[in-house]
Amino acid sequence: MPTNTGSTLRRSRFSSRHLQVRASAWISKSNYGRKWLLLGTVIGIIAGLGAVAFYETLQLSNWFFIKVLAGYTMPTPVGEGFVKASSHFARPWAIPVVACLGALVGGVIVFRIAPEAEGHGTDAAISAVHHNPRGIRFRTVIVKIIASALTIGSGGSGGREGPTGQISAGFGSLLARLLDLSPTDARIAVSSGIGSGIGSIFGAPLGGAVLATEIMYRDDFEVEALLPALIASIVGYSVWGSVEGFGPLFGYASNYHLANAYQLVWFAIIGILGGLIGLLYAKGFYAMVALFKKMSLPPWARPALGGLIVGLIGLAIPQVLGTGYGWIQQGLGTQLLHIPLWIVLILPFARIATTGLSIGSGGSGGIFGPGMVIGAFVGAGVWRVLAPLNGSIGHDPAPYVIVGMMACFGSISRAPLAVMLMVSEMTGTLSMIVPAMVAVGLATLIVRRGDDTIYRSQLKSRSESPAHRILAGLPLLSAIPVSQAMVPVRCLLDDSMEPGSAVAKLLANNVTAAPIVDSESKYVGVTTYEALRDRMERDATSGIAGCVDPDFAPIHTAVRLNVVLEILTATPQTWAAVIDDQRHVIGTIAISDIVGGYRRALQTSLREATELNGAQESLYVEVGENSAMVGKKLRSAGVPRGILLTLIERKRDLIQPTGDVVIESRDRLTALGSKQDLQKLEEFASGVTN
Repeated sequence: MPTNTGSTLRRSRFSSRHLQVRASAWISKSNYGRKWLLLGTVIGIIAGLGAVAFYETLQLSNWFFIKVLAGYTMPTPVGEGFVKASSHFARPWAIPVVACLGALVGGVIVFRIAPEAEGHGTDAAISAVHHNPRGIRFRTVIVKIIASALTIGSGGSGGREGPTGQISAGFGSLLARLLDLSPTDARIAVSSGIGSGIGSIFGAPLGGAVLATEIMYRDDFEVEALLPALIASIVGYSVWGSVEGFGPLFGYASNYHLANAYQLVWFAIIGILGGLIGLLYAKGFYAMVALFKKMSLPPWARPALGGLIVGLIGLAIPQVLGTGYGWIQQGLGTQLLHIPLWIVLILPFARIATTGLSIGSGGSGGIFGPGMVIGAFVGAGVWRVLAPLNGSIGHDPAPYVIVGMMACFGSISRAPLAVMLMVSEMTGTLSMIVPAMVAVGLATLIVRRGDDTIYRSQLKSRSESPAHRILAGLPLLSAIPVSQAMVPVRCLLDDSMEPGSAVAKLLANNVTAAPIVDSESKYVGVTTYEALRDRMERDATSGIAGCVDPDFAPIHTAVRLNVVLEILTATPQTWAAVIDDQRHVIGTIAISDIVGGYRRALQTSLREATELNGAQESLYVEVGENSAMVGKKLRSAGVPRGILLTLIERKRDLIQPTGDVVIESRDRLTALGSKQDLQKLEEFASGVTN
């Protein structure tokens, strides 16, 4: 009986793997439209379901901690029932207690199971897009849902976009691993997940799709992600709306019409204040992060301290508790007049402090939502102060609250267009576009002066992205197929082998990892010496198919070296198995092989150039430790004027020769020039002469 059960499980596993193989093959052969229609739809479904799951978990947590234990009802926006806040605290002592308790439980879960789930989540997802889109662990997603619901639901100051974006980004990362997506497709899948998740839970699919392209950089767009993100966002919003409703989060908040240009002055004031307070938000938040990291408390206990302080502040200013979206709703109408002026004016600063205490302490939640509350009350404060002084400002605070949200967080998130669209969708109005352009433009100019951002993982532009830098700096890589640079397989393991036999084979071939194939000689994955030793300690007789390392992605023989280098620099792996159309392993390739293949192709190109101009020759030289070039920027390193450097090799990296590159000893230079100039360079670089 046990044997039959084992056979059934093994067949089930193989059937699942063969399905995965077929899906991967279909994706790799599909054109752009078919591929992203399918992947975008799947990502969108998960984004919508993830948004619903997190929202309902958060609602349950809030009901238990705040309503049941503390006896207090928080206000909600129109899209969530338009519930009014309690007029007083039934059990004031319980507010700091439950805020501390929720943060404590969330902190323990995060730091014991998935420490990468701490903080606001969006930054981690952005970092994954740039550096390792296949590397988001699925357990991080589950932990993020639970910990964020506990932190925010118990009164912590945080938003729900970070957890939702990380849920669908994590699923995009899982798809990249399961389907062996190329690095470019993996990045698009993760960025589409971020945008569709945030767009779903805010009911703002267009803004979410644009956010997927804009949030990756401070001053650039990931344009390749726009169409996939649109598909994912539409599907995600459809799923979300089918369960939670399709109306705008804050209802149809304003019918504002610009009457004269003079009114733009008030919005310009909001833009200036929004930019300055946005800067304060970013600097204050990360100052709080640094402060908590210096504390001697265990990491899991720090959120509890932050939660306790937030609860105490909440007794005086209840508007700092939870997401705060219900208070934004009150600010959009005449209910704003019932909030004391001192609270309206101090709330942006109080929210900055409490968000740092809740999320900067290591708690889990988003910073997008608090940013909107901060901006909303910047606009509300301007209206409350100026309305009695000047009748032209109008009797409706909604336009100023809406533009405040756009200006403050749109500028400091470095995603002004996406935030403008999202807030427009959340408030059901597009009539604020012109005033918003004035305010957001001024706020963005203020933030850009210091090059600040609330998302520290953002790169400045595509030129700083590892993937785009490779494509721009080493264009010859895209012309070389992997088959011209790969080497024969040194060690190949069968998935039916016992761990001990596999370890012995690794040691006999002097390698620490090797590809695994099945009974049909098809690629299963890669295992490592450490994984096999761990399996030996637990079960020394079963096959090794369960020892596959998910970080290793195979390379098809027709793939070009630019894609291979991107894979090897975007993941922890330093080599990859090369497979053919039938997924048979036909070789391996490492970064050193890429360097060799690139050098051979470059030398061929240089020889062709010398045939066209006999005065030109090529040279390959290593910089010596005593060379005068060491430590200098290339532009001032003394390279002879007639020399053209075409490539710098540094350990495992290929570097484009630019004037700002600092030369290091043992750098290997490939150069083109006259024989006399090349001889001078060789002597100078090697350190033989001065």
